[in-house]
Amino acid sequence: MTTDLFPKTSELISLSPFARELTDFSEWLLAEHYTPTVVHHHLLRLVQALPRLPQQNEMPNVYSLTDLKTAFDVGSGPPTRINYFLAARRVYKRFLQAHGRLFEAQSNDPFDTLQREYSDYLSGVRGLSLSSQTHNAHTVADFLSRGLESHQMLSTVTQQNIERFIVLRSREVSRHTLQHDVAHLRSFLRYCHGRGYLVSRLDTNIETPRTYRGELPPRALPWDMVQALLRSIDRQSKSGWRDYCILHLIAHYGLRPSEVVSLRLDSIDWENATLHVRQHKTRSELLLPLAPSTLQVLRNYLTHERYQHGTTHPDLFLRARCPSGPLFHCAICDIFNKRIKAVKFEGRTYSPYSLRHAFAMRLLSRGVGVKAIGDVLGHQRLESTCTYLRLDIEALRVVALDVPGASACEGGGHVDA
Repeated sequence: MTTDLFPKTSELISLSPFARELTDFSEWLLAEHYTPTVVHHHLLRLVQALPRLPQQNEMPNVYSLTDLKTAFDVGSGPPTRINYFLAARRVYKRFLQAHGRLFEAQSNDPFDTLQREYSDYLSGVRGLSLSSQTHNAHTVADFLSRGLESHQMLSTVTQQNIERFIVLRSREVSRHTLQHDVAHLRSFLRYCHGRGYLVSRLDTNIETPRTYRGELPPRALPWDMVQALLRSIDRQSKSGWRDYCILHLIAHYGLRPSEVVSLRLDSIDWENATLHVRQHKTRSELLLPLAPSTLQVLRNYLTHERYQHGTTHPDLFLRARCPSGPLFHCAICDIFNKRIKAVKFEGRTYSPYSLRHAFAMRLLSRGVGVKAIGDVLGHQRLESTCTYLRLDIEALRVVALDVPGASACEGGGHVDA
């Protein structure tokens, strides 16, 4: 695999006293789909860092995080140079972890064992997804860090500790987010009582904040703003066609970010002008008809950008940076935030789901039934679809009725006729 390297990279490796380490690192980078150019740059920085690492008699060497921080520390200098070395350190750390050569220092957290046990319980017993496990772990770690007093034992946790933590979180997050935090905290306290870490049941006395369906304003991005957002994307810039195509599909077909990143090259049926979508949330298949304008957008994206990355990956949308590979669904948020920041829309903050809401509102304004909209969006209940169709005051004015026997007077009040 090292034959894929540049001649100057091969020469750099052969002249180094750490040739074996550089060779293994370069082969791992190529296997992770890093380009030869990026491989060469990472090796240049590793060549400077390796002499600073402690040399051991046993091979291969095992290093700690402290060793890496010291070796890749370039001190003061241009920010770009510092960032390049930080990037090389992150990649080399992943290389060491993949080969079992990174020594993890023992944690000083007295609750470290408990958190690992609880994590195993969430995955092995409750079978939660990795995302749910991460959110639960974040809430638990936050509670143990800020909800307890210094050096306080878990067995001495009181209702006051819990209430103080919830009040603290209520100042930082919305009531909807606080609902999730309370659910995570209840689950953790229930687990601790079941394992004997807590004497009494503290989870039963935690009140959940009230939220009401439809209490929030509409999340849909106005359609004229959707069009302005798409027009603002320079399709000749790096990843311009990719970003335009992604946001176009969300806005015109209501796809979720997870559905966009799961699209493959063979998801497009050019002959029948359809798009095959795998809806991960409902685990169902959806076949969408593609408009001629969308087909042209897809052709332009494939011609001007996608096919230049080859066919190693079957995914429709790929990363713009190394390592090459498919996008993760969180990247859709980064793409949306980058593009909408350039437009400088004032007012409320928006997310990629604002385009999905805009799609639902556009269908409703064209007379499409709520059930049909829910089917396209992949909803199993009408209640879920209705949250997408919250109407603002302007939309409600058309259904307002005149008050019998009343007329407007100067100043906005009413007088009897």
